[in-house]
Amino acid sequence: MSGHSKFANIKRKKEKNDATKGKIFTKIGKELMVAVKEGGSDVSNNNKLRDVIAKAKANNMPNDSIDRNIKKVVADANAANFETVVYEGYGPSGTAIIVEALTDNRNRAASNIRNAFTKGGGNVGTPGCVSFMFDKKGQIIIDKEDCSMDADELMMISLDAGADDFAEEDDSFEILTNPDDIGIVREALEAAKVKMVSVEVTRIPQTWVEISNEGDVKRMNRIIDLLMEDDDVQDVFHNWEMPVEDEE
Repeated sequence: MSGHSKFANIKRKKEKNDATKGKIFTKIGKELMVAVKEGGSDVSNNNKLRDVIAKAKANNMPNDSIDRNIKKVVADANAANFETVVYEGYGPSGTAIIVEALTDNRNRAASNIRNAFTKGGGNVGTPGCVSFMFDKKGQIIIDKEDCSMDADELMMISLDAGADDFAEEDDSFEILTNPDDIGIVREALEAAKVKMVSVEVTRIPQTWVEISNEGDVKRMNRIIDLLMEDDDVQDVFHNWEMPVEDEE
């Protein structure tokens, strides 16, 4: 079990990112196309494609949209002319930020990402400057309301399938895996008829940073919002321990 708010932070980060970008289907569509280009359209022989499809379904992406993106690459391989680029940098109050982009124009992506950092008082660093502060993990989130199993049964299924860690929060369960094993654990949960809210590979901070200065909080939010609004940006990871919103 976690014993710390790190899982809640991950969930809040994801909720903020998804609410800010408003373009989740477009971003997942790009991942689908890249997966097909790299491994073909046969899901039985393409683990990456299976994982992206699971991510799409967890985000309620319509089946026809999933099929359309797959068929687009089958008809024209150049439709998936994207490359993955990772940027690392620093935000206010010594926070660390990693940006994953999937772009067809590296120069445009670099310019926009640097601009986002600058407008929030941060700066892009050199490769490796902050990535060592994060652990890359497969992450699966399950809503308690959608799960008929108790924590012990769900944990047993997850760990038997190869999960690294299992945590119970107030309203959800979080499962962490080796990035290469997320598909195996997901399939075990699917076989047990477990509905998953989120299935993705993420970067988890080894330590969290609190921002006490109100101005720095605004600047950090500005960086995150600008990055997530950018069409080239797929995801943003940071070690800011975002405050829990007051519940009514």
